Amino acid sequence: MSSTLKSLKLVSDPTRLRILMLLAQDPLSVAELQEVLNMGQSRISTQLSQMKSGGLVTDERSRKHNIYSCCAAEALMKVARIAASEIPEVAADQAALRHLLRKRKDSARAYFDELAGRFGKDYVPGRSWKALAEAFIKILNYDTVADLGAGEGTLAQLLAQRAKKVIAIDLSPKMVEFGQNLAIQNGLDNVEFRVGDIENPPIDSSSLDLAILSQALHHAEQPQTAVDAAFRILKPGGRLIVLDLLQHTFEEAREMYADRWLGFAENELAAMFEKSGFISVEILVADRETSQPKFQTLLGIGVKPA
Repeated sequence: MSSTLKSLKLVSDPTRLRILMLLAQDPLSVAELQEVLNMGQSRISTQLSQMKSGGLVTDERSRKHNIYSCCAAEALMKVARIAASEIPEVAADQAALRHLLRKRKDSARAYFDELAGRFGKDYVPGRSWKALAEAFIKILNYDTVADLGAGEGTLAQLLAQRAKKVIAIDLSPKMVEFGQNLAIQNGLDNVEFRVGDIENPPIDSSSLDLAILSQALHHAEQPQTAVDAAFRILKPGGRLIVLDLLQHTFEEAREMYADRWLGFAENELAAMFEKSGFISVEILVADRETSQPKFQTLLGIGVKPA
């Protein structure tokens, strides 16, 4: 009886309950729990120690890390799952865990990160990221594309070389006027600029094959609303691409660039995609600047279910 009471007391704490729900899905290290929960190492280690002494988790050594697993009785876990449904953070934890497990499965990720870091450091005539980007844009084959938060429309005009129609959305009437005039000057009659907010773009539901938020999401008042809106306007099977900054601490960006948010964590962006309903979500760091403040670029891709 005392063991049952102790176990119930342990799972009554929201932090321990969140940890238990994660370990019930997959064994994790303290570092991985830190990444998912966005908590400090000492806090997590303290909770794990208490749960281990109460017989709720076990650990085993794997190289430099202790890997923790859930070993709680199923009867207790039934009660724990009911209690966990009352904790708002649990859903975000599960989304962050799915992203972590996707990263773990990609055994080649570390190699390609290193390879990407070397690209361009050694001079090779004719080889550059710009050339590759131009090449890939040339082979895109989408009917209708939206550039959400288009600014002066540089990306929209590049996309117009292959897409049948490009809709460029920006909140600034001056930007829209400039972009539309530039498209006309360049003979791009398949680009249409519209004044609008990325959180409620003036585009019909289920009308796009591809939507792009390129360095626009950190300007949104409600980033989740912008991702939800992209989901709405995509056709079933359509894709959303997000390019944005990895979470940083360069506060000056708020004044210099009118940034509303200082970037996003990988887990945070993955959770936004999943909450909106996207599947086949991929989130990765696509670029790392070498000069201060050393911004890093996140790439997120998701598919609207068919």
